[in-house]
Amino acid sequence: MKVHLLDGTYELFRAFYGPPPRKAPDGREVGATVGLLRSLQALLNAPDVTHVGVAFDHVVESFRNDLFAGYKTGEGIDPDLRAQFDLAEEAVRALGLVVWPMVEFEADDAIATAAVRFRDDPAVEQVIVCSPDKDLAQLVDGQRVVCWDRRREIIYDEAAVVEKYGVHPASIPDWLALVGDTADGIPGIPGWGAKSAATMLSQFGHIEDIPDDLTQWPISAGRARRLAGNLAAQREDALLYRKLTTLRSDVPLTESLADLEWRGARPEFRQFCHELGVEDLPDRMP
Repeated sequence: MKVHLLDGTYELFRAFYGPPPRKAPDGREVGATVGLLRSLQALLNAPDVTHVGVAFDHVVESFRNDLFAGYKTGEGIDPDLRAQFDLAEEAVRALGLVVWPMVEFEADDAIATAAVRFRDDPAVEQVIVCSPDKDLAQLVDGQRVVCWDRRREIIYDEAAVVEKYGVHPASIPDWLALVGDTADGIPGIPGWGAKSAATMLSQFGHIEDIPDDLTQWPISAGRARRLAGNLAAQREDALLYRKLTTLRSDVPLTESLADLEWRGARPEFRQFCHELGVEDLPDRMP
């Protein structure tokens, strides 16, 4: 069997900024939730999709905000989208899928925990992380754990991660720490770009393993001096950024592999869809 893990918040954002807005009969904006359900319906129609877990950022803030004041917050989220956070979780539960709503942790941490837990189960052929988010690339393990960009139909196994980022999955947190990640509010280290970070980390693996001896650096002497100076000046920041970008695998998820098996929508799903104004959706479910 294959285990499919989804970032429900990412899917909700994608649905909000994709299809046009949609009102429920009672006047609520529900377009993103309906788009999320239709996306999941398409996924569940695939014959090899049997075991599914969906993680949500129940709140945007997490423990990382206590570590770094500049980390992303819920500020600036469109109110029509924010109002659908709870509705989306309710919708996915009604669909009969396991839902992990994160408060202290983030959705990515729940996905990381599930990926680590199920990848070594002999009953599991493959864990598929359904997201193109570069943070999640650190979870990729050969072809055992892969990332799937559903929109572009691209599978990222370990070889594909190396081709895209220039580093192995284990070095992705270091790469993000040096380069920065504007989506998460991580500024990175000045002067360090994707190419220079990949060049160094592909050889040395992690920030602390980058040697002080610049003659060992596989880049020009002048460039090495500039990058080394910036890294030395902000080494503590770089290690903090790596801590922020490293996904946690200790989220207290209680579900077993058997719990993730999708057995169909719950009885209340039809009434839920009626309230959303999408009468056709229950009959489209496999």
